[in-house]
Amino acid sequence: MQQGETLDTAMIRRCLPHRYPILMIDRVEQFEPDKRAVGIRCLSSNDPFLQGHFPGHPVMPGVLVIEAMAQTAGVLVVKTLNLVDSGKLVYFMSIEKAHFRKPIFPGTTLHLIIEKERNRGPVWRFKGQACAEDKLMAEAVFTAMIVDPPTA
Repeated sequence: MQQGETLDTAMIRRCLPHRYPILMIDRVEQFEPDKRAVGIRCLSSNDPFLQGHFPGHPVMPGVLVIEAMAQTAGVLVVKTLNLVDSGKLVYFMSIEKAHFRKPIFPGTTLHLIIEKERNRGPVWRFKGQACAEDKLMAEAVFTAMIVDPPTA
């Protein structure tokens, strides 16, 4: 993948095990292997989690904003390490410094800006920001580990 190339949902699904309704990113763009990626999430009033999260005043739950950042980071790891279609999983280990600055409403296009801070073996640390219209909506630092899928 070249820097600036966009990954569509089909490629994201080859990188991550997530499926609807928990797949939180629509595409990944501005991919720089081993450095950063920008995920895109177009929030729709039809998203199932909005039906019960503040009915009449729906907002995207903060934990799902963090999940969207983590999924973008997962794609960054899998593509960087050439693990597409490998079945490898990327699990959360920690979430730190999470701040939710502004509510995210239906109709918002989120830009999930993920930067790798470091990695040691299978453990990776990231800084993530969720932005809309050049405004910071949420941010967090999180750590994840690459693991083999469980055997049946």
